[in-house]
Amino acid sequence: MKIICIGRNYTDHINELANERPEEPVVFLKPDTSILLHKQPFFIPPWTDDVHHEVEVVVKINRIGKHIDQKFAHKYYEEIGLGIDFTARDVQQKLKEKGLPWEKSKAFDGAAALSKDFIHKRELPEMDNLDFQLFKNGVLQQDGNTSHMLWKIDEIIAYISQYFTLKIGDLIYTGTPAGVSRVQENDILTGILHGKELFKIKVK
Repeated sequence: MKIICIGRNYTDHINELANERPEEPVVFLKPDTSILLHKQPFFIPPWTDDVHHEVEVVVKINRIGKHIDQKFAHKYYEEIGLGIDFTARDVQQKLKEKGLPWEKSKAFDGAAALSKDFIHKRELPEMDNLDFQLFKNGVLQQDGNTSHMLWKIDEIIAYISQYFTLKIGDLIYTGTPAGVSRVQENDILTGILHGKELFKIKVK
């Protein structure tokens, strides 16, 4: 199982970090060791004091595929979940300035929070119109809709499959909307997809 992440997929998030709008999807990977175990808190690593939450719709792949045509991409997933791409922003900035890979800032242990439950597509509206939110200590922090993606879910699957064979159980984190912010000890992060709470994580 691999975790494939898409960066800079929401214009408002690109603007809030003053990043350049990409001409094609920005892709990076996380190892399976980055998945935050269910019911476990998120521990801020000792080597950073600037970890940000990035809530994202997560797609679970359910069949093997490569060179997938976009019109067939919908056949490769049935369930949608919600996750957080935790990012050590201070470390990421230093890596970006040196033109180095981002993995130390995004692929560390616990950096991929994931909802225990996934929702079947038939229980959701169309994939290009999914509402999702992240609340920090009960206050709305991120409010997104998949209609605002630069590249929609089926486009992402088709694009990724040109480079990586997709396998059963692979997870695709599809990008984050604006509103990312630093997490601090004792914060409570709650993720909502289509009105349903899918995770609640305590920060330590």
